[in-house]
Amino acid sequence: MYFLLQAFRPGRLLKLGTSWLVLAACSSREVPASALPVIGPDSTVRAAAGPQYQRGAVHRFFWGEHYRREWATPVEAPVFNLRTAVPGGLRPLQAGGSFQTKNLRLVDGAGQEYVLRSVDKDATKALPAKLQNGPIGRLMKDQTSVIQPYGAYIVPRLAQAAGVYHTNPRLVWLTAEPALGEFREEFGNALYLFEERPDGNQINNPNFGHSSLVESSRKAFTSLFTTHNYRVDARHYLRARLFDMWLGDWSRREDQWRWASFPGPGGTVTYRAIPRDRDHAFFKFDDGVMTRVISWFKANYQTFKENIRLQDVEGLNKAARPMDKSLLAYLSAEDFRQIADSLRLRLTDGAIKEAVGVWPPQIYALSGADFEHKLRNRREQLSAVAAKFYELLARDVELPGTDQAERFLIEAVAPGEVRISLLARRVAMADSLLNQRTFKAGETRTIKLFGLGGNDVFEFSGLPDPDFAISIYDGAGQDLLITEKAPQPDSDTDVTIYDSGDGNLLQLPADSKIKVEAYLPLANEFDAAGWLLRHRLY
Repeated sequence: MYFLLQAFRPGRLLKLGTSWLVLAACSSREVPASALPVIGPDSTVRAAAGPQYQRGAVHRFFWGEHYRREWATPVEAPVFNLRTAVPGGLRPLQAGGSFQTKNLRLVDGAGQEYVLRSVDKDATKALPAKLQNGPIGRLMKDQTSVIQPYGAYIVPRLAQAAGVYHTNPRLVWLTAEPALGEFREEFGNALYLFEERPDGNQINNPNFGHSSLVESSRKAFTSLFTTHNYRVDARHYLRARLFDMWLGDWSRREDQWRWASFPGPGGTVTYRAIPRDRDHAFFKFDDGVMTRVISWFKANYQTFKENIRLQDVEGLNKAARPMDKSLLAYLSAEDFRQIADSLRLRLTDGAIKEAVGVWPPQIYALSGADFEHKLRNRREQLSAVAAKFYELLARDVELPGTDQAERFLIEAVAPGEVRISLLARRVAMADSLLNQRTFKAGETRTIKLFGLGGNDVFEFSGLPDPDFAISIYDGAGQDLLITEKAPQPDSDTDVTIYDSGDGNLLQLPADSKIKVEAYLPLANEFDAAGWLLRHRLY
């Protein structure tokens, strides 16, 4: 958990005057015998995902109740057998995962890959070795209890109702069976979620749209910024993002996604989003004295409650902001409204009840009714949340091209309105429209255009109102910047061209109010590879 790396560095703990509390609250304790796994005669196991998270009243007061009861409650899970899990069996491929989750990749005889993801988490590996077994490490491990251990288990049916792609995790108990080979000691005897791995050819998988090629964010974004033949289904991505907010899933950085690709006419390819890793859905953090204080400073650590506060929408989406700004830039307020209304209608009471009902009975008894109530209540707020989300993204807009040649057409279409069109430049035919959106004063204050690579054209048709601060960054290539209609001498505008001096041709009238400034592009403004720095993918 990265938030504990930041919030609980030793020096910071001493400044807070709470180091004594960590030492007292994180002392080791024995696992109750009643929580140890019991193997039944019908190849099932009765085990608790995290009995070690049971803590005393003082610890819970300071560090939160969280989902400790759910972690400590034994549930029944089938014993996982590599030979019979899928037709033809599975063999271990490689270990993986983040600093929190242990993953074991598996492959069947046809080359289809699956993954076992540990239900329990351990973020201490992100710490220096000398801190992992100390009070800081124990506190980090303890705060795994902010995660609903079986939250990811109910998401697929909710996603199916919402029209969002998803994996299908199954709760299983992995014994230390000999077939695990070199992974036997590290992975054996624990609860896991077993699911298909969204990668490669998924032509037979409806949950990924029957896509013949599913790619990582690194590969997909490299294609998107390298050539204009690739595009994202932005409305489909918006549906997934509003679904994230409904679940309270704030950890939606770029690596939490895969992309199903679909070939189109003229060699085009469209990507649709596949959300993955739902560990932080239904996050519960601010129910302890210390965790509440931390939540005041970390706006994205929001607790899953019955209400989505509009003032929290920005913080809830902080991790995904670079993606949202890139992929949703051309959607209108009406698009946001339509998708929110569609979600609200599709996420029926019946769909919610059916999804939560797949929990083990012991977990449903603890959380089922509460979750159904919260999900119903949050559903009714989706329209307001979508409007706020649009407002936040519309305020400051960034519109990148690609490393190929494009034409940016900036048109002053009406008082307080500017239309920006992005077109692919063609040699033997007319330029083809890639994207277009009309921006309105009052919603949008700054618009930044990035040519990236290629010999681009930035063309003005009239000058936008000074309500819009428009900036043009040429990037690589030799670009042409022109005004089609000369501005009147008394006209005013707030347009700045940042010229890198690499052979650009500026055709501006002598009395133009457009400002030109010499500029050395930053690495994340220069070309496609540099733009990936904004997405933590390069």
